[in-house]
Amino acid sequence: MPVVSLELAGPTERISFAEGLKLDYRPIPLGEPLGPLWATYWVRVVADVPEAWAGSRVDLYWDSRSEALLWLDGRSSQGLNPGRHTAPLLQPARGGERLTFHVEVACNGLFGEFGSNPLGYALAGCELRRFDPEAFAFYFDYDVLRQLEADRDPSKATRSYGGVGEIVQPALDRTWAGRLLHDLNRVCNIADPDDRATWPAARAILDTLLAARNGTIAHELSAIGHAHLDTAWLWPLDETRRKAQRSFSTAVALMDRYPDFKFACSQAYQYAVIEQHDPDLFARIRVKAAAGQWIPVGGSWIEPDCNLPWGESMCRQFLYGQRYFEKTFGKRSTVFWNPDVFGYDGQLPQLMRQAGMSRFLTQKLSWNKFTSPPHHSFHWRGIDGSTVLTHFPPADTYNGSAQVAELRYHAANYKDADRSADAIYLFGYGDGGGGADETMLETLQRTKDLQGLPRIQIRTVDEFFDRLAVSAGNFATIEGELYLEYHRGTYTTQSAVKRLNRACEASLQALEFVATLARAWQQPAPSAEDIEGLWRALLVNQFHDIIPGSSIREVYERAEVDLAAVEEEAKRRTQDLLAALSDGEEGTWTPVNTLGSSRAEVASDPEGSLRYVVAAPFAAGEATTLDERVTVSVGPDGFVLSNAQLRACIDRTGLIQSLVHLPTGRETFASPAARFLVLDDRPLQFEAWDIDPFALETARELIGEVSCEVLSDAGLRGEVRFERALGRASRLSQVIRLDAGARHLEFETTVDWQERKTLLKVMFPVAVRASNATYETMFGATARPTHANTDADAAKYEVPAHRWSDLSEPDFGVSMFSDSKHGYSTFGNQLALTLLRGPESPDPKADIGHHRMRYAIYPHEGDWRAADTVGRALRFARPLLWISGRPQQPLRQSLLKASPSNVVVDTIKPAEDGDGWVVRLYESAGAQARTIIDFGVDVSSVWMSNILEDRIEALPMGGRTCRLSLRPFQVVTLRIFQVRR
Repeated sequence: MPVVSLELAGPTERISFAEGLKLDYRPIPLGEPLGPLWATYWVRVVADVPEAWAGSRVDLYWDSRSEALLWLDGRSSQGLNPGRHTAPLLQPARGGERLTFHVEVACNGLFGEFGSNPLGYALAGCELRRFDPEAFAFYFDYDVLRQLEADRDPSKATRSYGGVGEIVQPALDRTWAGRLLHDLNRVCNIADPDDRATWPAARAILDTLLAARNGTIAHELSAIGHAHLDTAWLWPLDETRRKAQRSFSTAVALMDRYPDFKFACSQAYQYAVIEQHDPDLFARIRVKAAAGQWIPVGGSWIEPDCNLPWGESMCRQFLYGQRYFEKTFGKRSTVFWNPDVFGYDGQLPQLMRQAGMSRFLTQKLSWNKFTSPPHHSFHWRGIDGSTVLTHFPPADTYNGSAQVAELRYHAANYKDADRSADAIYLFGYGDGGGGADETMLETLQRTKDLQGLPRIQIRTVDEFFDRLAVSAGNFATIEGELYLEYHRGTYTTQSAVKRLNRACEASLQALEFVATLARAWQQPAPSAEDIEGLWRALLVNQFHDIIPGSSIREVYERAEVDLAAVEEEAKRRTQDLLAALSDGEEGTWTPVNTLGSSRAEVASDPEGSLRYVVAAPFAAGEATTLDERVTVSVGPDGFVLSNAQLRACIDRTGLIQSLVHLPTGRETFASPAARFLVLDDRPLQFEAWDIDPFALETARELIGEVSCEVLSDAGLRGEVRFERALGRASRLSQVIRLDAGARHLEFETTVDWQERKTLLKVMFPVAVRASNATYETMFGATARPTHANTDADAAKYEVPAHRWSDLSEPDFGVSMFSDSKHGYSTFGNQLALTLLRGPESPDPKADIGHHRMRYAIYPHEGDWRAADTVGRALRFARPLLWISGRPQQPLRQSLLKASPSNVVVDTIKPAEDGDGWVVRLYESAGAQARTIIDFGVDVSSVWMSNILEDRIEALPMGGRTCRLSLRPFQVVTLRIFQVRR
């Protein structure tokens, strides 16, 4: 039936329902065009229900060629989008009702900018429809069996993007397939859609077929609804809130109609957004959670990238996520739920365990392009020895559609059927949200135990993992990082956001140290709660489609503003706290070391004067004198920079012809180094995500005129600057710097980047050979091959890392430091760092503009452990802070010291509950360590804790010291309580 009237208001901003009611509405006809992309409209609909429809369910049919949300009786009722055009209005109708309701129209598709309707947005359809339950049931009875017969000889192609190997999926039993074909043909002969009298006989045949059961042993498929919703991607962050409203209201509505339906939902941030903007929907979610239908999972603030955030950021993801779930739903998650992420750091199992999660679900490794993961169910052992029970859904998707062929593929593809019958299946539209629909639920109702399909039951996530744990003793163990053989461009794309992420991490950790110091000395200071808002803003931007660089322009316009604000606010608060801890004497500058290791280095004070600074850990330092000087020699062939440790010979094009490590006399480079390489960067698909291997074959060195000049030629610093054109429209300026006392040669590079589909690398051929290079990963290090002996080795032509990479022989090696880059590679003896990319999709302006980056080469005796590469790279990446005036007592001594040097104190912060403070440290060299912690204040007790800051065990104290034994790469969290005064 047509509706009585349609009235339109807008376009408008993303506003609340209450604000939508106040808009000016105007009558419109069907077919009214809408738009443009991201516009919002509100439609008021008046409709009369026919008297003859009494007792029937009445649905709205809606088509705006876009996403939309039905508001019924002032409540968010259900999402409407391409593929989901109907929503119940009355169940049942009395007949004769007049209905008035609203639809909020968002002019975008499920996939935002890339899911838009090519016909344009328009009010293409709006009418009332009477639901026919008998026809509905007949349709699904028939269609499920039709799908099963159609899959009698299934394809052998993998359903994942990687497609490394074939799937040997068995054909349907020939007798059963023949029976299906015969009886479904009979149904077609008997049934006349226009003659209901023919339906009972046809449905009797279908009932007999649907009653066919599996044998004693069958694959056990645990199904759960899911609406993987990217917190931002092809839509701006503000649209995610409305996508969540549409997806979540749909799930709640389906639960009312399907009591067995269960829906798993992660990401505390999305719950918090709904709690703020749609409290009525949030209340309905909590009711369904209490009833066991809505399943909160994940334990993290968002679903984060697991390569690029530092370890402390991952701890905060779990800390804030678990605290939110515990406060809101009364319990913590036992499962880290992160299905769509681009690789998994080897430290994650330990961090999961310390956040109360012993189980892990993901899926993305099925996309591997070189090798196929050997297991779907296994124990994942991290670099410290911690293990978590891990599962990859064998359907190779977290957006299952409940099609029969997909359910059969799930069973056939399960690689651990010899060890367990159980695997999980996630069904529901995802990435852009949406979730399950009636088609999926009706199919699953009919396939619970249908011959030719796995046995299927909707279960909670914990119920599935409990079943899986019964067979866990049979599972294999996989060690170390889970490297995704895909999406390697995500280590580099959108460099500005990656640099801001690093800056925010550093600024927030500095703020928390200074806040803790002030509180330890009974000075006014912000609490953990005061700082949490800044952390949460950072954590949102560590979502696995924001920080990797795979989102649209609007996402990065906001991310850059938000992250810059976090950095600025953290720095402002830190300076305010430091000012209160100094005498404020004008004309005097004091350096402050916010790191847990001593420093001795050349630094520039706020007035631009160079000082040689020494500073104890977590304390103020002082400027002192240094007898050593840097010399700069200029000749016709170039420049020589020398100090007591290094002699660098640089030609007039900026190439390092020689770098001699003076204590050993070893030459660092095997051939000219600091070579800039430009590569054609045209991946076959997923442009912002990928660097395809054939790009490496197109590398060419920069050529052309280079200008050079000496910036500083004596004293504490020697510098030479080189400038040149780059590519078709870009320019590059590089300062090569050597400081007095320094053991590394620094490169500060600025680029005005205007290139498209182009990649820029810098390469250092070192005079070292080893079969593996080592890279810093979160709270640890990972060795990766420098060769391509196997497919898995060859796949690692670009790898993620944090502040350093290293190639070492037993007695000599070379480390490369970086302050903001994450894309590394080492082939043979070639240390390389990827500096910039120029993808055009999904952001045509990705990385255009000015970039500043610092990196360095550090030749050293021994390997990276003996050379303290970890500490030196950290000090390189995190400069000293400065305050005006002389330090007062709290800053004149270290708040805390830890020894030996391979024990890194990473974080000092106020405790979340306001009682005492927290120290997080880790063993950084992969070796057993017995550490002594010295406190600079009186401490009453020290407790072993975890990421969630639970008190686990009191540790023995000796005065102001505490002793600990650490296993290799162990992360330790301590609760510190001071003597109360």
